[in-house]
Amino acid sequence: MTDTAYQSSGRLPRDLLALVGAILLGVFLVQMDSTMVNIALESFRRDFGADLGTVQWVSAAYLLAMAAVIPVAGWAIDRFGARSAWLVSLGLFTLGSLLCGVAWSAGSLIAMRVVQGIGGGMLMPLFQTILARRAAGQQFGKVMALVGLPMLLGPVLGPVLGGVLVDGAGWRWIFLVNLPFCAIAAWAALRVMPAERVERPARLDVLGLTLLSPALVGIVWSLSRAGTEGGLRPLTLLLLAAGSALMIAFVAHALRSAEPVIDLRLFRSRNFTAASAVMFLGMVALIGTMLLIPLYYQQVHGYTPLHAGLLMAPNGVGSALSLALAGRLTERFGLRPVALAGATLLIGSTLALTQLDGGTDQWLLAGLIALTGAGFGAVMVPAQGGIYAGLTRAQVSHATGAVRVFQQVGGSFGVALLAVSLQRNAAGARSVDALGGAFGTTFWWAAGAAALTLIPILLFRPAAAAPSGPPTPAGAARSGRSTAPAAPSS
Repeated sequence: MTDTAYQSSGRLPRDLLALVGAILLGVFLVQMDSTMVNIALESFRRDFGADLGTVQWVSAAYLLAMAAVIPVAGWAIDRFGARSAWLVSLGLFTLGSLLCGVAWSAGSLIAMRVVQGIGGGMLMPLFQTILARRAAGQQFGKVMALVGLPMLLGPVLGPVLGGVLVDGAGWRWIFLVNLPFCAIAAWAALRVMPAERVERPARLDVLGLTLLSPALVGIVWSLSRAGTEGGLRPLTLLLLAAGSALMIAFVAHALRSAEPVIDLRLFRSRNFTAASAVMFLGMVALIGTMLLIPLYYQQVHGYTPLHAGLLMAPNGVGSALSLALAGRLTERFGLRPVALAGATLLIGSTLALTQLDGGTDQWLLAGLIALTGAGFGAVMVPAQGGIYAGLTRAQVSHATGAVRVFQQVGGSFGVALLAVSLQRNAAGARSVDALGGAFGTTFWWAAGAAALTLIPILLFRPAAAAPSGPPTPAGAARSGRSTAPAAPSS
């Protein structure tokens, strides 16, 4: 049956379904890995004899590495072809998983997570761009609906599977378990993904990448060190100054460049600026929270990783339900009302978490993190719509990559901020109640980030209720960028 015949019958072609299955496996592994690692942080800390301020970089470095390579995806497809770019990215993720599984110290594990993050960070934008190029017209919407459920299941199943592996086989297996599935994903991609004619790519902004990546690392690392040390010591101040100088240089370069790695001219759009701020702050609140809750279960209540993982599942369920409903609600009521409702849920649940102590009931806490996930989803959907409102078709493809970077940097900043704050708050804890209270105090940072989302949400223009969507698949194919933001990694 031809593609035209399949379109008229409402069915997707078999070769397209095979392609979706082959590349969905790789993306699903990245999502699962992101959520499994938080369950193992206490095991990393114990086995390596490292403090929380150090082991939090297992998550933070991964997110920063993902942020650094996201803008490269479109260029890589045009330069090397979709299949080659996909296989190299999957290969880097596989290599990083293997190296993480044999890490001998906290420092080596953090370094290997960077390798894993470089590969994983490329896979999601490649996934969407490959599908946008292959699917035509209404097929693309059907394909994205088809992959929606597996993508939403990742945050639900990841903590549970992570707990099973850490309890049953040790933390190394949350990385090593990826290897056979990555091999299957590579074999499937070789079979169903055709070799493409390599196009002449747009110029890669090497200078912009060279300035931006170390700038982000320097700023986040120096702020993390400042929290751990209780102030800005000379080396920390030097790191902060260097990171800030590189960031200023990047801004100056991006404003002059015709094809910058992140187009800062997008911030001339009020809705883009507001939506970007909402997504950054939302990630600070959510990812920082999802780092601390498993630690609370294990350190305060003495639960096993599996028990903690099972109790983390409600967050993923709340987020999945909210993401499924928020789109319809946004179409009916507009961006601002839905985002305000989501922010209210997020603020209320994180404020409730500030009252944690040594005796907080596990089911109450499970309900609170379900509300946190629901609030986050209800904020993110209208924010994603707000990003595109008022932008030209050419700007939309640039906006998608930029927002992905902001999401990952926000998550990394949230991890570093809350982990370092907890380390300081818990330093003098001599009882379970005191330790539980230290967690509660730390959650004020998450509540503050959630509360700050109200400011940019109120800046959404009312006319943004019907945003111009992402580019058509044909437009995405020409730009080499993904066509729509996906749920962020956590």
